[in-house]
Amino acid sequence: MTDKHITDTPFKSFDLPAELLQGIEDSGFSYCTPIQAETLPVALAGRDVSGQAQTGTGKTAAFLIALFAQLLRKPAVSQDEPRPLRAIILAPTRELALQIHRDAEKIGAHTGLKLGLAYGGTGYESQRRTLEEGVDVLIGTPGRIIDYFKQGVFKLNAIQVMVLDEADRMFDLGFIKDIRYLLRRMPKPEQRLSLLFSATLSHRVAELAYEHMNNPQPVKIESEKITADKVTEVVYYPAKEEKIPLLLGLLDTWEVKCALVFVNTKRVAERVAAYLGGNGYETALLTGDVPQVKRQSLLKRFTDGGLKIMVATDVAARGLHIPDVSHVVNFDLPQDAEDYVHRIGRTARAGAKGDAISFACDEYVFSLPEIEEYVGHKIPVQQITAEMLPKPQPPLKIERKPRRQGGGRGSSNRGGRSGNSSHRRFR
Repeated sequence: MTDKHITDTPFKSFDLPAELLQGIEDSGFSYCTPIQAETLPVALAGRDVSGQAQTGTGKTAAFLIALFAQLLRKPAVSQDEPRPLRAIILAPTRELALQIHRDAEKIGAHTGLKLGLAYGGTGYESQRRTLEEGVDVLIGTPGRIIDYFKQGVFKLNAIQVMVLDEADRMFDLGFIKDIRYLLRRMPKPEQRLSLLFSATLSHRVAELAYEHMNNPQPVKIESEKITADKVTEVVYYPAKEEKIPLLLGLLDTWEVKCALVFVNTKRVAERVAAYLGGNGYETALLTGDVPQVKRQSLLKRFTDGGLKIMVATDVAARGLHIPDVSHVVNFDLPQDAEDYVHRIGRTARAGAKGDAISFACDEYVFSLPEIEEYVGHKIPVQQITAEMLPKPQPPLKIERKPRRQGGGRGSSNRGGRSGNSSHRRFR
């Protein structure tokens, strides 16, 4: 308990239902993280919370515990249907919705509460059937949830708990009108418990909170330092044509458990993945148009350690809990400072250590001053030597299916093949 990621506050110190405590124990949790220790007393007392903390510090467990406790202690308000929808958790991405659902299954395993999922990309009819049968807690993305709501699959008049996760990302992705649409159809703020969590709480997020919540208690953890304490940040200044050789040269020298390589466009993601595959590194490619079933399969392999490298656009920068990410590489510097924080927040989670390496090439170097101003410190510069720039082997060919006219479900899935049989060993 010497690591400041964990406090001295045990979950048993809260007046929680026995079945919920059992789920917390089964999940391997005994003591609270700072965000949990600060928010749970407020939420368990029935007061709204707007919480800010770095990624990977336990925000999900904080709002799940508060949600389950509220539903277990208070009966359903509406008796219009056998199993009215009583709680809703809104997430900006399907990956985050799936992660929250997995955590909810563990923590709520003994509660008897039924969970439902609603997210785009796959499973339209199966998700609908589950919701039609009735669920207590709905977890999902705004678009799919509104789709089902407008069809009358469920009602929002019996909502007792509303959770909004990664609220700032909702603005970034243009979901805020959808969020307001849903909030206005729920019981009034004073008639429900509302919990808002995010890694950053901007003015626009605070405005949303005060408009649709009941005098929320703000809770900020380590707000004076935006990036995680145990992330080692460095920046290189390669020419554009040096970025692939530099990435390969660095991978040759690192002890990689699990590495995320972030790029700004799908085309560059395909190129980087193709070069990594051609040089012996089996690599997953995660972009916005990867089908949901394949996306989940790749994430599972990556999370389980079957793949050591994933090349991704910012679709993977938020909300993914992937244990043991040892390295995050900004192959392209993000053009938004907040995206930098969320990208490097994929490593050094739950008190672990991690490395964040950025390439400030001539195309994206202009973003660096804004990033350094936002994080509040200069990022140390590392020099590039000739030994760090090996000559790459040719990239693998990218297999592309013909694109059907009109796109939609028939549009192609572009992605590099996995690496060849002679994989390099990570030293």
